[in-house]
Amino acid sequence: MTQLATDGFTIALVLLAALLHASWNALVKSGGDPFVNIAVVTATGGIASLPFLFVYPLPSGETWKWLCCSAVIHFVYQLGLVRMYRLGELSQVYPIARGLAPLGVAALGAFFAAEWLAWPQSLGLVVCATAIAVLGRSGGTGLDGASQGGAVRTAVVVAALISLYTLTDGRGVRSVAEPEYFIAWSFFLGAAPFLVFAIAKRGRAGLPALRRDGPRAFLGGLMATLGYGIALWAMSHAPLAAVSSLRESSVLFAALIGAFVLGESFGRVRILSAIALLFGLVLVQLGG
Repeated sequence: MTQLATDGFTIALVLLAALLHASWNALVKSGGDPFVNIAVVTATGGIASLPFLFVYPLPSGETWKWLCCSAVIHFVYQLGLVRMYRLGELSQVYPIARGLAPLGVAALGAFFAAEWLAWPQSLGLVVCATAIAVLGRSGGTGLDGASQGGAVRTAVVVAALISLYTLTDGRGVRSVAEPEYFIAWSFFLGAAPFLVFAIAKRGRAGLPALRRDGPRAFLGGLMATLGYGIALWAMSHAPLAAVSSLRESSVLFAALIGAFVLGESFGRVRILSAIALLFGLVLVQLGG
C-alpha cells in the first residue's frame, strides 16, 4: 500500500476528488432549481452503474438488507440537499454538513463500538465544534430569502444522514467479497427512488427546468461520479485515514468557491472557519 505522505500523485488525485465534490455541489447550488439538479446528478451516477449490473450477480439476502437501508437513507439525504441549498449559501452549509458528518461517525463509533478517541482527536472535536459554531452564526440568505436558522438546521440533518449512510455503506461493502459489486448496486439503488419521486412530482412540468439546468447538472453528475471513483481508487492504494483527512479539504474548496465564484457574503469569516474546520478534521482522522 502506498504511503500517502510520500506519494505526490496520490495526494494530487485525492485533492482533485475533494475539489470535484465541492464543485458539483457548487453547480447544484448556483444553477437554477436544486431539485432538478439533484435529480440529474443522481441519474448520472445511476446510469454510470448500469453496465456493471450486468457483470455482477444479484445481491444476496444479507447484502440486500444493507443496500435497501442505504437507498432509503440516500433518498432522504437527497431531499435534504435540495432543501439545504434552497435555504443556505454554499460557503456556510456545505462545511457544516461535511464537517459534522465525520464527527457523527466518530461519536457513533465511540457509543456503539467503544472506540474512544485519543486526546489529539478530542482536541480536533473541540476545534471542529468551534469552527462550525462560527459558520452557523455567519449570516447570509438563501435562494428563498430565508434566515439562516433553517439552513443551518437542515445542514445538521444532512450531516447526520451522511454519517448514517457512511456507516451503512461501510457495513454493506464488508458483506461482499468484491467491493465494486456493492458499489455498483449502491449507485443504482441510491439513484432510482429519487428519480421515480422526481418524475412523479414534476412530470412534464419539470421539462423547462430540465432543459435549462440539465447540462450544468449533468456536468455536476460527471464530477460526482469521477470524484467518487478517484476516492475509491485512492483508498485501495493508500491508508484510509490519510485519504479521508485529505478529502475533507473539500470544506475549504467550498468556502473559497462560495466566496470568490458565487460572491457569497462573509467570505473571510467562512474561509478562516473552514481552515480551522479542516485542521480539526485532520486531527480527528489522524490523531488516533
